[in-house]
Amino acid sequence: MHKEAEDDYAHLSSLLQEFTSIPNIDKAWLFSSPGLHLQGMFAVSQSDLLTNTRRTSIMSCNILKERDSSVNFLWAPFPIEMSGVSVIVPSPSGSKLLVIRNPENEAACCFQIWSSSRMEKEFHIPQSLHGSVYNDGWFEGVSWNMNETCVAYVAEGPSPAKLTFNGLWGYKIDGCADKDSGYWKCQGDWEEDWGETYAGKRQPALFVIDINSGEVREVKGIDKSLSIGQVVWAPFTEGSEQYLVFVGWSSKPRKLGIKYCSNRPCALYAVRLRALHHDSKSNEPVLQSTEEFHMLNLTQTISSAFFPRFR
Repeated sequence: MHKEAEDDYAHLSSLLQEFTSIPNIDKAWLFSSPGLHLQGMFAVSQSDLLTNTRRTSIMSCNILKERDSSVNFLWAPFPIEMSGVSVIVPSPSGSKLLVIRNPENEAACCFQIWSSSRMEKEFHIPQSLHGSVYNDGWFEGVSWNMNETCVAYVAEGPSPAKLTFNGLWGYKIDGCADKDSGYWKCQGDWEEDWGETYAGKRQPALFVIDINSGEVREVKGIDKSLSIGQVVWAPFTEGSEQYLVFVGWSSKPRKLGIKYCSNRPCALYAVRLRALHHDSKSNEPVLQSTEEFHMLNLTQTISSAFFPRFR
């Protein structure tokens, strides 16, 4: 190789490292605090060329408005890397932080609730309830309610039961552990996925977790032909019923890609959570499974609607 070509490669390699070392601000949250200033929290990512992944970290700052109307940012000294974390969502007041770690293989999904100084609670959600929480930026949706007692989110539906066989006696009725030797499990019924980056992922569904008890419920009453995403809690007043607003994509006639087909027809839906009642002792909303859910199409007159927001 000529000396000039080697110099060009070295120069381009150096440029690539410099560009990839520049972090991206993926998400940002602002919280009101006592006094006249705001607190900011930022999810920052940076490329890791060796592992072909992105490092995720969080940064915080105080935002001060000076007398001359200028704005001053007082940043924390260093960011904090969130290794192995799939989703980070602070509560509306900024007093709690939800950290979700998606499982590897068939392990349970981990939900952690952090306060300012410690981890308060940790819940492990088995595959029989749901799979990984979506964090793709399209189906992704994780939302705290205003009371900070429940979190709505979008995750893969529960893993279906699979028939178990062995090499000698055929079908095993009572099943077996995944690591039992001499047994094998069927792949199960074939289910069409959305393709592209969603190959092998199960259909997104809507769930609500009570962060006090760890109880998880799938939101019922939603058409199974809809893939759910971008869920948010609608504003409500004390004593009124709560609503979840989300986007629904129909799988009819077929799922032919979605991440790179943003013009695919979709609609905004609302579901009334009549399953939330107030505990007389704590006066906080508690999940109750005896009530029904009701879904409403909010955008029947238009063919595409997504990213619902309330101000």
